[in-house]
Amino acid sequence: MKFLISNDDGYLAPGINALAATLARFGDVVVVAPERNRSGASNSLTLDRPLSVRKAPNGFFFVNGTPTDCVHLAVTGLLDFRPDMVISGINHGPNMGDDTLYSGTVAAATEAFLLGIPALAFSLASNAADNLPTACHAVEKLVERCLQKPFNLPVLLNVNVPDIPVDKIEGISVTRLGRRHMAESVIKTVTPRGETVYWVGPPGSVQDAGAGTDFHAIANNRISVTPLMIDLTAYDQQDGIKTWLCS
Repeated sequence: MKFLISNDDGYLAPGINALAATLARFGDVVVVAPERNRSGASNSLTLDRPLSVRKAPNGFFFVNGTPTDCVHLAVTGLLDFRPDMVISGINHGPNMGDDTLYSGTVAAATEAFLLGIPALAFSLASNAADNLPTACHAVEKLVERCLQKPFNLPVLLNVNVPDIPVDKIEGISVTRLGRRHMAESVIKTVTPRGETVYWVGPPGSVQDAGAGTDFHAIANNRISVTPLMIDLTAYDQQDGIKTWLCS
């Protein structure tokens, strides 16, 4: 089994080091990750400049680009093999509900999925990230299952793990994405030079955290596994838009 690993926290993040060590039990591992934290980069590709790839002393490759850049470069030219699976993470902080649209962790996995490779994104659902062994346990369980029963088609799974000790985990739930309220207002500050600048505010509170959602699973100490798709077409609106255009 040949694994490609990436993330959005950067190649020095504890989560990606823990992930690489965990996956080394199952096969060959190559890490291609951003040179610095690129959280919130979403699915952006760098098209306005060339990208450089360097190799760290531990063997990890790091790129001066986004998580999507990392996977795209690795699969389409950097590596001399095609990965059997791409795994992104382990992210420090949750990627649930609407947050998945902005997540660089999920974006790295999404790029692999678009290139026809099964992909999983793992996030530890707390910024404290005190329980990386729990996330590694989830990685082991899901990869073992993938090896026992390989997917017939590429899949994209978004996995969130409660930031609690392994023995407190209550199981695994297959979930859907929940929803948040609107984000909090931007934070306006003034620099020492008198310039007004704005920080993006924190995410809004949870609006839809009912049974079956990723938020609900995490709140109940369960690992959340959400299968994702890329087709954004609003099929139920197509007839209405046709009528609107032609009337």
